[in-house]
Amino acid sequence: MTTTLAARIARFLPIRLVAATAWLVYPRFEPELARLDDLCPAGCGTAVDVGGWYGPWARRLSGRAREVVAVEPVPHLARLLASATPVNVRVVRAAASDRPGTARLWLPPGDAGDRGVSSLVRRDIHARALEVPCVTLDGLKLQDVDFVKIDVDGNELAVLRGASALLARDRPALFVELEARIQPIAPVVTHLAERGYEGWVLPGDTWVPLATFPLEAHQAGTSHVVSQGLLRRVLFPRGPRYVNSVLFLPDGRRPGARTERKRDDVRDHGPHAHSKATR
Repeated sequence: MTTTLAARIARFLPIRLVAATAWLVYPRFEPELARLDDLCPAGCGTAVDVGGWYGPWARRLSGRAREVVAVEPVPHLARLLASATPVNVRVVRAAASDRPGTARLWLPPGDAGDRGVSSLVRRDIHARALEVPCVTLDGLKLQDVDFVKIDVDGNELAVLRGASALLARDRPALFVELEARIQPIAPVVTHLAERGYEGWVLPGDTWVPLATFPLEAHQAGTSHVVSQGLLRRVLFPRGPRYVNSVLFLPDGRRPGARTERKRDDVRDHGPHAHSKATR
């Protein structure tokens, strides 16, 4: 297994510097992050970042949402998020799945979780595991959820199953990383279609329906891009963009459509309302 340039350099840098670099360059790597207007509705209540990593999504979302809940199982990354993100970001040190309890979080050899490829689903790049707590998004008792980003390297369907009540109640926009080289894409697409969600992708400057974009064929044809690693792809972009994330919107919504939450639907926020993250 080849270690990426970014991973080799990161070993010698302070973790906060690595995080700040990720915050700065990530919108070039994942351009959807620079287009949050298309993803988050106006007046966003709660945004959820499943797979917080160094926090590029949580940090950006904190400027749009009343509260951001970042779910991150790697202990040192969860501590970093709790100490280096704005006060409206609450960090849950756990892995999101379809049932509470504990599970093995698999990591590549020599990696403490910094590469962002840890997963509850073991694959050939993984060599060791950490025992981590698991939560369901439904079990977090969140309210007024308008946006959920999921980046869990193969455990997407379990995360969605653990959020069935949340999806039915709040109908949030979902931004889900889907990699055919890790897990088949169709089960996630079918699961969400059955719940009234339609997928959209951003291969260029314009959102197109997932139904018209051959995502698995695209990923197979551009798989060489993945081996370049994050740093090379940001600093020396060459060739086509590798699309691996899908925006799922419910009930006929389209990217960028402004959908204000009905104020008479506001519910009791429960114990999580207006609470600062525990630092």
